[in-house]
Amino acid sequence: MSERPADPTYAELQVTTHFSFLRGASSPQELFEQAKLLGITALGITDRNSLAGIVRAYEASRDTGVRLIVGCRLDLTDGTSLLVYPTDRAAYSRLCRLLSIGKSRGGKGQCHLAWDDVVAWNEGLLAVLLGDHADDRLRANLARLTRTFGNRAYMALIRRFVPNEHVRLYAIEQAAQAARVPTIAMGDVLYHYPGRRRLQDVVSCIREGCTIDEAGYRLERHADRYLKDPAEMERLFGRHRQAFRRVQEILGRCTFSLDELRYQYPSETDPGETAQEKLERLTWDGARQRYPDGIPDAVATTCRRELRLIKELGYAPYFLTVHAIVSFARSRGILCQGRGSAANSAVCFVLGITSINPTEHDLLFERFVSQERREPPDIDVDFEHERREEVIQWIYDTYGRHRAALTAVVSCYRAKGAVREVGKALGVPEDVTAGLAGLVWGWGNDGVSDKEARELNLNLDDPRLRMTLELASELIGAPRHLSQHPGGFVLTQDRLDDLVPIEPAAMENRQVIEWDKNDIDTLKFMKVDVLGLGMLGCLRRAFDLLREHKGEDYDIATIPGKDEATYAMIRRADTVGTFQIESRAQMAMLPRMKPKTFYDIVIQVAIVRPGPIQGDMVHPYLRRREKREEVEYPRPELRRVLEKTLGVPLFQEQAMRVAIECAGFTPSEADQLRRAMATFKFTAGVSKFREKLITGMTARGYDAAFAERTFRQLEGFGSYGFPESHAASFAKIAYASSWMKCRHPDVFCCAILNSQPMGFYAPAQLVRDAQAHGVEVRPVDINHSRWDCILEPTRNPKRFAVRLGFRMVHGLANADGAIVPIIRAERPYASIEDLWRRAGLPVKALRHLAEADAYGSIGIDRREALWTIEGLSDEVLPLFVAADERERTIRPELVEPEVDLVPMTEGREVVEDYRSVGLTLRRHPVAFLRQELTERWIHSCGNLHRARDGERVTVAGLVLVRQKPGSAKGVTFMTIEDETDVANLVIWSAVFERHRRLILSSGMIGCRGRVQREGGVTHLIAEHFIDLSDLLRSIGDRGGALRMRHGRGDEAKAGMRQILRSGPQGAPDRVSQEAVEDYQAPVIKVATRDFR
Repeated sequence: MSERPADPTYAELQVTTHFSFLRGASSPQELFEQAKLLGITALGITDRNSLAGIVRAYEASRDTGVRLIVGCRLDLTDGTSLLVYPTDRAAYSRLCRLLSIGKSRGGKGQCHLAWDDVVAWNEGLLAVLLGDHADDRLRANLARLTRTFGNRAYMALIRRFVPNEHVRLYAIEQAAQAARVPTIAMGDVLYHYPGRRRLQDVVSCIREGCTIDEAGYRLERHADRYLKDPAEMERLFGRHRQAFRRVQEILGRCTFSLDELRYQYPSETDPGETAQEKLERLTWDGARQRYPDGIPDAVATTCRRELRLIKELGYAPYFLTVHAIVSFARSRGILCQGRGSAANSAVCFVLGITSINPTEHDLLFERFVSQERREPPDIDVDFEHERREEVIQWIYDTYGRHRAALTAVVSCYRAKGAVREVGKALGVPEDVTAGLAGLVWGWGNDGVSDKEARELNLNLDDPRLRMTLELASELIGAPRHLSQHPGGFVLTQDRLDDLVPIEPAAMENRQVIEWDKNDIDTLKFMKVDVLGLGMLGCLRRAFDLLREHKGEDYDIATIPGKDEATYAMIRRADTVGTFQIESRAQMAMLPRMKPKTFYDIVIQVAIVRPGPIQGDMVHPYLRRREKREEVEYPRPELRRVLEKTLGVPLFQEQAMRVAIECAGFTPSEADQLRRAMATFKFTAGVSKFREKLITGMTARGYDAAFAERTFRQLEGFGSYGFPESHAASFAKIAYASSWMKCRHPDVFCCAILNSQPMGFYAPAQLVRDAQAHGVEVRPVDINHSRWDCILEPTRNPKRFAVRLGFRMVHGLANADGAIVPIIRAERPYASIEDLWRRAGLPVKALRHLAEADAYGSIGIDRREALWTIEGLSDEVLPLFVAADERERTIRPELVEPEVDLVPMTEGREVVEDYRSVGLTLRRHPVAFLRQELTERWIHSCGNLHRARDGERVTVAGLVLVRQKPGSAKGVTFMTIEDETDVANLVIWSAVFERHRRLILSSGMIGCRGRVQREGGVTHLIAEHFIDLSDLLRSIGDRGGALRMRHGRGDEAKAGMRQILRSGPQGAPDRVSQEAVEDYQAPVIKVATRDFR
């Protein structure tokens, strides 16, 4: 007898994705694609206490045609678990509110729900009770399920493949019938196909914090947790056909779709005035303030056109919200500036949201808002990093925490973390996983290859090691947890938790939704980006210091805009620490660009990007700028569009303008062309526009070959090209930071040190650069420093010295560092005990200050200070306190005999400087090694500038920066530094692979290569690398003894203090050199910054 065909409407209603973090092992896309292959018509996504993956599932459903049933698994605090499915829009809102309540109780990453919560929010939800044993607990749960959900209650039948399986299922079915709860057949899917079982075991071990050998029954007990085709599922539930067919009933009742979600932006108006009317009023008020002598016709025309489009699309409330946020920031003196495509808007300009006039730069509003695209606008506003929290809390207070939350960021496994976690779960020794992780570039997503693993002399035939590499590769890209977006706010008119669950963030007083910015874009929600920009905070500090110490009052808008000295500094690529033009690639381009005007900086910011490079626009532009190639414009309209960039389209707006002026595109069609290039490259989406562009250009008299070349250029940078508006916004800050560095290097150094961490360079390089510009930098000191770095007078009334602040001392708490200058205001500190008693500092803080050599003003060096501190405790003896108060003096608790401690070598002092402050004001570390390097025929970095082009030279230095841009076709850039200068290395991919481990792990490196000089820029094309880590480790033993006496408390712990306590007779006159050498000297660790 032939089998009855499987039900064509079968759906799998219990599917766990990898958004049930470290539980599911497959993505929504993989699950829906597999479902399509198997003929499954619908999937019910039921992640645990979460809807985090539901939008990804929605996208996968649209792509595959497999229907999505929105659901969630609720794990209650009493151990009960049930699946819930909203039947309509109102029920979905109640589910979101229910989850938000549980998350608010549980805190970050947790959800604490009780049955009473389910009772309160159950309306419109279908519930499927989970349970594997027909015991009293199940019967009690069935009874309360019936009372709560009525005819919306079901009991799950799930195959577990255990002994007496059918007896178990029969008992559950009987219990359900007794409670009048219908049963439903379902799987319990954790991954999309059987081969993913191994990875699921590994993520279970990561979740449980155990190895695979220790996991036992914490792993899934059978390998059947994958999607099966309808025929197989019908076979498995052959004895429960009614339960199997009941799936159709669920499908019929669950009519809700995410398509029904309707987002409403806050109205932002008072009664009697619409949002559009208010926006128009503010726009014209702002325009009159921007142009007190009369609004230019071009600006007025542009504003009217933009306001008309904003009205048609209903976006006025969005502009009002951003305006309100910016107005609040400015009222508090918080520097801010809008950027991105919003700078294409004249309305944003006159409202004060952006600082770029789009009519002056001929920018396209359609790049920002398009009628055909009908996507929410996206305005990014940068605020001072340290004061952004004030803006964030104002948003929460103004809109309410039920209407405002940050978007999430899905933190995914990268290659390093995947190798470490998988190796740990499989029991691979930690030193092996650390070695493998060390072969991975930065935050890369490329797994460890066999070739790289062999560099560690590992046996790749070992099955556990082989499995580690394979499973780590599978884990890359899998979500690990949700974190918060830096500043992407979603604001709503009604309750936000009716649309998406909200949970507390890890940071205090913040909350986030469960969806990230891509999910928000998919559902066409609007968000406001309140971003932090370190350089804005740096500039605010610099302007404050300039006003306080030099009496000069400037801001970004009022600094001299055509300062020749500033442009000369930029042309020399003397831009360490400045904004945007400080990277290796930017500094290499500056001497060739030779910027002389603000627009040159706009081009400079934009040209060193993947788009212009891939579109082969950089070299033609440079040749034309250097007068080595003629600029040709076949027709006048092309000259109008491209004249300011010498006939080469460098900006996205120019690509759109070429399509409009030269091929007859409408502005909206031009924006669709840009988006097609960005999203559908090499597909039919682009080819459709290709034909239209080439046909339109040839019809207007352009040569077909020229039209084809134009399209190739546009295609090359469609996805990576920089908007001119964005480049202009950044160029303003780049110029301001350069002006401050050029004209006031002391102020700039102080401000940027107080703004760390930020930028390409660590404080050591910033201080070294400031010293090269004649700035005196003074060490941390208990009688002179404050928490922040400060400016101190010098003999030159126009130039100040920078005093390093306590913020530079590693490990010193802000509260401890801040109290020191407050107490010092009465009188300077006379001794360590004086500081300890008056400021009430814990011994740990005193030790951090000693390690930073901060007692110089009282004549106590690092080693002596550490020795002295060993005799102190965190509490002063009451007897001494009373005596000191009576005599109004501070006397030491214990008078110890003087000990002549062995002085530190100068090299060891430098090592300790790096360990405690991250920089040194003494000799450069490499200076101690110069004689030995010279004997090895290794040149100084400064000599590179005197070497001939093409000459082969070997240099060495500390590794500062490693950069591997995605646009550089596998080329790696490295910056090394010695006591004379920095050297810029170019490493081709073949050389990188040959020396991969050394390049990625070495703190000091030697490089032999060929000098290449072009346009005043010197590079060394690397051919061979030398590991100099042994020399770096030896610095602590070099330099000879200094004249000053030094000390280190660690050696006291090694037994010398017990000798001293035996009395003066037992005290040695001098600590032996052998005792010092028994302690292994630490080595310099330079904080290398790796960028991609």
